[in-house]
Amino acid sequence: MEVRKVKSKVSAGFKMRGLMLRPDASRYLIEVLESVSPLELDDVIERVLDAVEKQPLSSNMIELPVVETAVQDCSQSCDENIDNVFNIISAFDVPRFIYSTERKKFIPISMTNHPAPSLCGTARDKADLFRERYTILQQRTHRHELFTPPAIGAAVEEGRNKFQLKTIEALLGCTAKLGEVIVLGMVTQLKEGKFYLEDPSGTIQLNMSKAISFHCPSVGEWVEDDETIQEGWYEDSVFHVNAFGFPPTEPSSTTRAYYGNTNFFGGPSTMSVKASAKLKQLEEENEDAMFVVLSDVWLDSVEVLEKIHLMFSGYAAMPPTCFIFCGNFSSAPYGKTQITSLKESLKLLADAICEYPSIHNSSRFVFVPGPDDPGPSTILPRPPLADHITEEFRQRVPFSVFTTNPCRIQYCSQEIVVLREDLVNKMCRNCVRMPSNNLDIPNHFVKTILSQGHLTPLPLYVSPVFWAYDYALRVYPLPDVIIFADKYDPFNISNTDCLCINPGSFPRTGFTFKVYYPSNRTVEDSKLQGL
Repeated sequence: MEVRKVKSKVSAGFKMRGLMLRPDASRYLIEVLESVSPLELDDVIERVLDAVEKQPLSSNMIELPVVETAVQDCSQSCDENIDNVFNIISAFDVPRFIYSTERKKFIPISMTNHPAPSLCGTARDKADLFRERYTILQQRTHRHELFTPPAIGAAVEEGRNKFQLKTIEALLGCTAKLGEVIVLGMVTQLKEGKFYLEDPSGTIQLNMSKAISFHCPSVGEWVEDDETIQEGWYEDSVFHVNAFGFPPTEPSSTTRAYYGNTNFFGGPSTMSVKASAKLKQLEEENEDAMFVVLSDVWLDSVEVLEKIHLMFSGYAAMPPTCFIFCGNFSSAPYGKTQITSLKESLKLLADAICEYPSIHNSSRFVFVPGPDDPGPSTILPRPPLADHITEEFRQRVPFSVFTTNPCRIQYCSQEIVVLREDLVNKMCRNCVRMPSNNLDIPNHFVKTILSQGHLTPLPLYVSPVFWAYDYALRVYPLPDVIIFADKYDPFNISNTDCLCINPGSFPRTGFTFKVYYPSNRTVEDSKLQGL
């Protein structure tokens, strides 16, 4: 490709991000990009820019060493991805990005003035928790076709109304009545029995006596502290709500079209695994890959262990890629003998695994703790089971990982999130307004989670979270699969290109479990019959 065209594209790309290249850095980058085909040039420049911005920059003038490091990271990313086909990511290792409203992009925490997160959060951490939840949904909503203003001089399609979001600050500054107002904000109860709408600019009282939900697919279970879109009229410092709904969801592909191949998910790869064609091909070719998911694996129950034996014997001829065992791992979780009992139960499980060499040598085992398992508290994210409990098991079953709740699994180009929490009942109990069709609870539940972009969109007094680690519970961009290990009835629901799975409680549902096939992204409902 002509040097002049390459130079023009490089210069334009850096200027679009507010960056400038030193002459020596520009010459080096142009030499590197000369051999790139014209069809791939734009994508390669975007990857180099992403790699540049991941580094701690002291100014917008980019030096040669920064560009050399970025090019090296990009050239190694594919090889790194191939070496890391399967990764389990702890909640405490998830990368944190802050959305910058000025730069209209996500910035790594290392490039901001935020301190390192701590379990003992500060008041700033709690404020940041709500502020970041809001800004993520705000930038996503503004991009939706319903809220994107038409280009100057462009004709609006017939029947396609465009809406404009207003801030609460804009309403508080008005003395006259305002009609047909739409506001995005968090619903909270600042006084007993009185609801308020809150955003970073202010708070306003709500009158919801005549409110109805929007007739749109975003309606879910509306819980206090959720971000909602409220439509109505404003008068005398009160916002009278006519209708409400959730912020529209956004497929992962759309998000990545705006923010490139940034690795929001975590793992060893410097770039998103979605960008690796080799990993995608490997994923599609490995048709035998499968993930077996069980919840409430009561290892102290003789019947549960017998069923696990039966399951292992059935899979011995074709071992699964991974067994995902979610807690609680004890049927009677409380008592002074709980830890000793759990150690003995894990020993019996190790005996069962070792009886089937094909499974022992080929399958991975992922253990996600439940709310009643031994641990410091029920606050999320929850650390893994203590090493002194699992040490003997890990020695006997080397391909086993005891991880956090929630956790993330990267398999080839797929992103999987696993959460063990009884959320469905909590959300139903804490609904401000139940949907009119409350018989379809799983669908409403999934829509709520995806529209809020968060695994636990509940008040902190209902589902406590370590303030500084709230970002580890985000599901934005949306992953390929979310596994809700909930005691609620099993379900498989696909929404916005995200597959949501609940295996249900293994012993309480007659020993049912789920099997996920990554090659074709399908789920199989399975059940163990009698011995």
